[in-house]
Amino acid sequence: MSVALLDLKRQFARVENDVRLQIERVLREQSFILGPVVQEFEAAVAAHAGVEHAIGVASGTDALLLALRALDLQPGDEVVTTPFTFFATAGTIHNAGGRAVFVDIDPVTFNLDPARLEAAITPRTRAIVPVHLFGLMSGMERVLEIARRRGVFVLEDSAQSIGAREKVGGEWKNSGQLGDATAFSFFPSKNLGAFGDGGMVVTPDAAFADRIRRLRTHGGVKMYHHDEVGLNSRLDALQAAVLLAKLPHLDGWSAARREHAAWYHARFEALEAAGHLVRPRVPETSESVYNQYTLRVNGRDRLRQALHDQGIGCAVYYPKPLHLQPCFHYLGYGEGDFPRAERASAQVLSIPVYPELEADERERVARAVERFYGGAA
Repeated sequence: MSVALLDLKRQFARVENDVRLQIERVLREQSFILGPVVQEFEAAVAAHAGVEHAIGVASGTDALLLALRALDLQPGDEVVTTPFTFFATAGTIHNAGGRAVFVDIDPVTFNLDPARLEAAITPRTRAIVPVHLFGLMSGMERVLEIARRRGVFVLEDSAQSIGAREKVGGEWKNSGQLGDATAFSFFPSKNLGAFGDGGMVVTPDAAFADRIRRLRTHGGVKMYHHDEVGLNSRLDALQAAVLLAKLPHLDGWSAARREHAAWYHARFEALEAAGHLVRPRVPETSESVYNQYTLRVNGRDRLRQALHDQGIGCAVYYPKPLHLQPCFHYLGYGEGDFPRAERASAQVLSIPVYPELEADERERVARAVERFYGGAA
């Protein structure tokens, strides 16, 4: 019996009726571009995140790009972020006209290390893009303190972390509530996934929200009148319909992911004590939504192959940090500049944690890992 890393068919089977009802509504209305269902979904996400404004766009990548475009970056302007993340984070900095400046990660959380952040800020720094990787927020209390003191914009990359929470000032805050703007992704593999690409920018700033609305529609909100050159980046109404049907289930799905993660955490305690792997840790001030359950493992590539041979889904996120990607050689970084990110890229392995994972499948995953290290049979 195989165990998939992610099984979207199971999810669809449980929400099919709700999804079909919302899609049929769009078909009846024949309003496919920025229609009522998009507006309703934007309002629902804003309410869920606890933020004032939400603007649907074509993808999570575009959410980052449009937010950065709205900063009017000039040649030489710097944007600080992590080298251990999906390519879009730094790719959009480049495409918005900025220069990516990397900060090494916290080896426990995999996120940008706030203790190393201030040293990377210069007079040319315009923004910080903390990435809430694998569903865990990025130490935002310290990030915000530095950003506010230095007058730097904060754009949360929450592509993997819708619904995550973190305590700031002793109060729980949602991903999306803390930054000057936040980018969400609705790629199908995300915790809230569409049937294709989709994304959203959320912000507490009404003027910034208006700017994003212009930029997503060729730089204008009135047809054939363009205040600036923007993009064609609108959230499709059919995707919004799918997402609107799924959103009420999101908190339950997140709870199921946390349940699976807690089970793995207990099960792999002995393997960690023996030095074979390191389990993911969540600070007491955070609540992860586990887009991935990511271990640090010895013999990563051999374990990955062993699991693959047994039909168990697993994946490496991400095998090469961004500062070592050929397209970013011009930034001047080299091997050894961010050793924690490089070490993580050589050790991480993500295993199944999706909400619909069955107990016997979870057991099979754990037994396969244990057998690889000569543990319990």
